Amino acid sequence: MLKGILHFAHYLLEESIDEGEVVIDATCGNGNDTLFLSRVVGKSGHVYAFDIQQQAIQNTKQELEKYHRENVTLIHGSHSLIDDNVQQDVIGGAIFNLGYLPRSDKSIITKPDSTIEAIQKILAKLKKDGLIVIVVYYGHDGGANEKEAVLKHVANLDQKLYNVLQYGFVNQKNNPPFILAIQKR
Repeated sequence: MLKGILHFAHYLLEESIDEGEVVIDATCGNGNDTLFLSRVVGKSGHVYAFDIQQQAIQNTKQELEKYHRENVTLIHGSHSLIDDNVQQDVIGGAIFNLGYLPRSDKSIITKPDSTIEAIQKILAKLKKDGLIVIVVYYGHDGGANEKEAVLKHVANLDQKLYNVLQYGFVNQKNNPPFILAIQKR
C-alpha cells in the first residue's frame, strides 16, 4: 500500500538509521520527528533538534519529557548552525519539515538560504547510504519560493555522489506536501 507522506518519511529513516547513531531533526516543531528519531537511535544514540521558535523548543521538550526521552539536545536556533552545535564527524540521517510551526504564527517560516546551507552541512557529515528526508510544505506565503530553490538545489547534486528521490501524491488539492530524500552514495 502507498504510505502517507509522514509515514513514508519515517519509514525511510528507520530503514537507514542504526541504533547508536547521531541524527538531526532540523525543524523540531511540535516534537513528533524528534521523538521518533530518539526512539530509533536508542539510548546509545543522540538527536540534535533545531528550531528558530522558542515555542517549538518548548513543545518538543514537553513531548520528550512525556516519554522520558533523554538522548536529545534541543537547540533554539537556525538549522544552518549545525557546525556550531554538532561536533560529530558522521551523521546517521536527518529530517526537515519545511514551512511553519503548525498552530502558530504563519509568518515565521523556513527560508531557502538557511535550508540549503543546512542540507549542505549535513551532506558533508552524512554517512555512506545515509538519508536526509525533507518534507516540503509549500502552501503558504514564501513556501513556493523555498520549494523551487530546494528542488533546484537537490536536482543539481552530483548523481555520482547522491541519489535524490521525490515522492508525493499528484491528485490531491491544496498544495499537498511531498518528500525529497537524498541518499549519500
